[in-house]
Amino acid sequence: MNDRAPYSADPDAHGGREFPARLADAGAQRADQSERRGPRSDFQRDRDRIIHSMSFRRLKSKTQVFIAPEGDHYRTRLTHSLEVAQIGRVLARALVVDEDLTEALCLAHDLGHPPFGHAGEAALSQAMAAHGGFDHNAQALRTVMRLESPYPGYDGLNLTWDLLEGLAKHNGPVRAPNWALAELDADFPLDLGTWPSLEAQIAAVSDDIAYDNHDIDDGLRAGFLTLDDLMELDFLADQWRAVERRFPNTPRDRQLRELVREQIGLMVNDVLDHTRQQLDGIGSVAQVRGAGRSLAGFSPEMAERERELKTFMYDRLYYHEEQVAAAERARDIVARLYAAYSQDPTLMPGEWQARLPATNPGRARLIADFIAGMSDRFAMQRCEEIYGVRPRGLINV
Repeated sequence: MNDRAPYSADPDAHGGREFPARLADAGAQRADQSERRGPRSDFQRDRDRIIHSMSFRRLKSKTQVFIAPEGDHYRTRLTHSLEVAQIGRVLARALVVDEDLTEALCLAHDLGHPPFGHAGEAALSQAMAAHGGFDHNAQALRTVMRLESPYPGYDGLNLTWDLLEGLAKHNGPVRAPNWALAELDADFPLDLGTWPSLEAQIAAVSDDIAYDNHDIDDGLRAGFLTLDDLMELDFLADQWRAVERRFPNTPRDRQLRELVREQIGLMVNDVLDHTRQQLDGIGSVAQVRGAGRSLAGFSPEMAERERELKTFMYDRLYYHEEQVAAAERARDIVARLYAAYSQDPTLMPGEWQARLPATNPGRARLIADFIAGMSDRFAMQRCEEIYGVRPRGLINV
């Protein structure tokens, strides 16, 4: 990418890596801390390390909305992350910032999610209350910096500072980091008190656009949402009437999918218009970080609509009685796994037992790491193996 806006991150001038590359023949540090071998930029290498990681592959069997769906067409954390990345690249290209860093952040943003989504996170947070708690955003950093370790010379994926900084604070400055993020920041300072790069801000709003609209699609497919439900929101009703006028003789299911596409398009164009206005007078990455506010995001009008949509989705889909019942059963599975491994660590694989600290909080935190890496189905299988009872009532689509 030769043409780059002045406020774009630069793969040739990034903040380095925690573990600088070493020349194979002499063992000396490369002065530029780059690992350039071949045509890929350092941000492209970050992206590829994420894609090739086991943590990324496991997202295929982790909850997005529905737990371990039996239907092939429902989204999982993996397909959601791919859709976030697609939106992120569109925004990054239009704003002339680094597409590869944006894509890498989008792909990595959910790597810290435990099985069963937010239900699993709630269970781990409760189990870890006496040991610093659990947060999926901090766990994503812990995953790529310490747990996912395919290389001989160091722990983690050794991603660029720019990727790690964006992952740590894609939702904005972190004033009170939890224990996991504080430890990582102490080892490799990520400047947590400032706003992140524009690429990270784009990744955050891309996540909102993707799940706001694709969760509608899945909710409709599962029968948890109906068209009449959606018509309670005036801005969706307006879009639906426009779709009906444009495609009057089209089957209803195609019209509904067009409604979702239209809403995504409106949000993307709104973000582009508003962000361009916010970037007026911004001439460097340092100015982006020092702006004191988010520069990439929705206009005030669209932000209000998006808040209304989120409120609606929590009321009608995420807190639907069937979803709540499934979430309760999922929390029970995670709590029981944590209790079992705490009482008898020999139930864990040998490589995890070998790394287990003798005392807390390190002991509890490594047990949480093991559980957080599980897929939905693996967690269910392990619970059945340990307790002899097959978990039921979790799968509702």
